Amino acid sequence: MFTSLQLHLAGVFLKIFLRNRQAILFSLFFPLIFIGAFSFSGGERDPFLIGVADQSKSSIASEFIQSLEAEDLFTVLEGDFSDLESELLAGDLEGLILIPQNFVSLEELGALEFYVDASQTRQVGVIQKAIDSSLITIERKIRNTSPLFNIELKDVKARPQRYIDFLLPGLLAFMIMNLSIAGSGFNVVEYRRRGILKRLFVTPIRPQDFIVSIVLARMLIVLVQLSVVLSIALFALDIRLIGSYFSFYLAVILGTFIFLCIGFALGSLAKTQEGIRPIVGLVTFPQIILSGVFFPISSMPEYIQPIVYSLPLSSLASALRDIANDGASFFSLSYPTFGVLIWVLIAFFVATKFFVWKEVAK
Repeated sequence: MFTSLQLHLAGVFLKIFLRNRQAILFSLFFPLIFIGAFSFSGGERDPFLIGVADQSKSSIASEFIQSLEAEDLFTVLEGDFSDLESELLAGDLEGLILIPQNFVSLEELGALEFYVDASQTRQVGVIQKAIDSSLITIERKIRNTSPLFNIELKDVKARPQRYIDFLLPGLLAFMIMNLSIAGSGFNVVEYRRRGILKRLFVTPIRPQDFIVSIVLARMLIVLVQLSVVLSIALFALDIRLIGSYFSFYLAVILGTFIFLCIGFALGSLAKTQEGIRPIVGLVTFPQIILSGVFFPISSMPEYIQPIVYSLPLSSLASALRDIANDGASFFSLSYPTFGVLIWVLIAFFVATKFFVWKEVAK
């Protein structure tokens, strides 16, 4: 399958990488720090701390306060209005409800006043809707009426999904893109600057041999680093991989191949290390923002979703997420896996077609 020349070059490039211990440590610990930071920030939100100043002392007001306390969304703190207002202004409360004195009978209920600092609390609408729901519940109870229908939540997932479960496959795809492009694009520029490629050009080595050898070396490096990160995430963060490891690693291998080839293409455009950095940033940064690494693509405007789904990082992240979280098989040829296969062909063609040995194309 691989020639002896390609295997020999792959061993040489592997030795070159292993000599750079700083690069090994940075490429390994950076994604671990990323995962650790988001695992602590991706939990459920604490309840809103709401103050209630009851000036009516009526049974209806008591029922309303009990209804609020029964809401998991709120933690209720009762007290005098002036004291609670001071706490709201100081930022200790996220909202303050004033129950007026005429909040006594059903026929003459006064309006509840809801005080909030909108600049400090972004979820004002959520709090207000929960309060309205509590008022409706109390009104039905007093009028002795029942709702026309109820909503029963049916979870179609086999297990609840945390944010870290959603995030991990995207971060692994992000890690693959960074390691691969850094391992091909930056190295090609450095080899060209040092005259290594120029000397290889006069040998029987073809661009395909050079590309395949670096792909083999970097593939092994990425697989080892990704396996370390994945193992730590599985054991330390209690994350489960629902799909098969074979499908997962097949997607990883193809994704690594895609971004290695993209790195070769980018390396053929730049003359120096300083020159390739903005080129790589122009290609990778929009994908990090748009490719669903940190939030679902479905939350974006509909007119931009077809463009986003066509990005290579989107295809890889979605394929890894489907396999890890939904138990999908890579051979099911879903849209993400189909996108990965298409990008394998595109990336290899571009890398071999426009690869530059000696001089950067002008």
